[in-house]
Amino acid sequence: MLPGRLPDRQALWSLRLICLLVLLVMGHAAFAADPAGDFGPTMRFVIVRSNAPGCEPICPEWISAEGSIEAGTPALFKRMLKMLGGQNLPIVVDSPGGNVEAALTLGRLIRKNKLDIAVGKTRFDGCLPDVKGCTENDGRGGRYFGDADASGAMCNSACPLMFAGGIRRLVGEAAYLGVHQITTTYIRTKLQYRTTYRIVGGKKKVLSTRIVSRKSAGSYKTYQMSKAVEKRLAAYLDGMGVGQGVLETMKDTPASAIHQLEVQNMLRMKLVTSLDSVDLLTAGTICRATPLPANCRDVPVPAGKATPPVGNKVAKPAEVAPAEPETVRQDTVPDMRFVLVRGKSFLCDPDCPEWIAAEGKINAQTPEKLRQLIGTLGDRRLPVVISSPGGDLPSALATGRLIRERRLDVAVARTEFMECEPEKPGCIAQDGVYAGLTNDALGECDAACLIMLAGGVRRLVGPHARVSLQSLELNQQVKTYLEEMAVGPDLFAAIKLHSSQRQLDAGTLLKIGLTTGPQSADELTGASICKSAPKPGNCRLVSAPGLQVNAPTKS
Repeated sequence: MLPGRLPDRQALWSLRLICLLVLLVMGHAAFAADPAGDFGPTMRFVIVRSNAPGCEPICPEWISAEGSIEAGTPALFKRMLKMLGGQNLPIVVDSPGGNVEAALTLGRLIRKNKLDIAVGKTRFDGCLPDVKGCTENDGRGGRYFGDADASGAMCNSACPLMFAGGIRRLVGEAAYLGVHQITTTYIRTKLQYRTTYRIVGGKKKVLSTRIVSRKSAGSYKTYQMSKAVEKRLAAYLDGMGVGQGVLETMKDTPASAIHQLEVQNMLRMKLVTSLDSVDLLTAGTICRATPLPANCRDVPVPAGKATPPVGNKVAKPAEVAPAEPETVRQDTVPDMRFVLVRGKSFLCDPDCPEWIAAEGKINAQTPEKLRQLIGTLGDRRLPVVISSPGGDLPSALATGRLIRERRLDVAVARTEFMECEPEKPGCIAQDGVYAGLTNDALGECDAACLIMLAGGVRRLVGPHARVSLQSLELNQQVKTYLEEMAVGPDLFAAIKLHSSQRQLDAGTLLKIGLTTGPQSADELTGASICKSAPKPGNCRLVSAPGLQVNAPTKS
């Protein structure tokens, strides 16, 4: 009751009294699929047009959805759908997961708008998302151009719930889709109320109640879904036509782990609608089909520009001589460069593997470039991840001997950089290290590259990497070198037998002694290797969570 003397007779029956009431209440429950809650940049949505040679003027388009799923993500997606005005474009998603409620909302929006979805990464050509003021693609009929690739793409944690909303749902063998238990965060909040009431006939009548302060009173997490949450997810998946095997796998997998589903199992669980990958929705050739897919858009060719394509070639105006078919020449391959790379994944941060990415044509400077980089590492031994069409044989011999001298492992794979390519202007490594992941499906090793591979202590070529003996000169220098590297004589016979073949399978490579095991580059660079005991020597713990390399500022 307010202190002080009653002012008049009216106050005897209509006195306003104010009291403060402090209560400890349980706030909202935030559902995530990862206990750490650090998923990197927020998901952004952009429309991308294919840059496939020969597809213009009718090329496929799609929605690129990359990043973590947060509470505000559905609102961003709604804005994108409004911008499309009913145009039906497939979604190409690459996400580590995030907020479960938001993922469910996204899935329902996708199903409501009858959209297809595939797990894939969009490789941009020209303007990049989040880079303001870019005019590189002006006049081309779209702001963003690129291609979509399943290799190395992920849809983990809460992302499969979003993915389940698609009409056609595609993952493919080269992408990753993983599930685990849901983490629920319960937030306690201390609320202070101000209640105004009056006394009428000796009884208290509340006139108004409002919150005057709100303070956090802590929170706690549970790492096992409740019956209520399980019931909701079961109903959602059933409504999307997805089998309950997905939910059972989520329940059986600890929140601290990820269960990667195989494509055949996803097909059995009805999580995917076919064994196809993202190419089914985004390849430049799909716009030659009849009927024309809904995501193919015709952009009229401006006067004086190339006329519509015929087959894979672009015809020129009559007064201009037709261009010769494009060919790949060896002298167009950049010289080999070596850079330090650190794995970027919420599965390993802050303790992630590092490696030396070696890509390009081997030339006279290659041995010295590697020597200089190794000199910056002190006593650390990092594996070399190589992708090369070959090059200068004497330089490959010198580089291979350097690799063996330093007792380094070698794997064939392409390093895919997460934020920017080292050669691009403005791409700056943090502490000299770039962020990336390895993809053996894009790796190649031909001719002189095999000499560098043979220098490794462990030599790994995964089942999807391309390795060829083509054009490898078998001279006395090569024989002596291979004997030094303890590579068996079966390789000599294989060079003569297979020298005309474009690719050797992993079994043959292991049999002839060029590789030491059937594993891929993931054995040396995978996100989970730093959790094993003993911990590999190429793992490094950093103080800050995650590694941001030239990360764009969120707008």
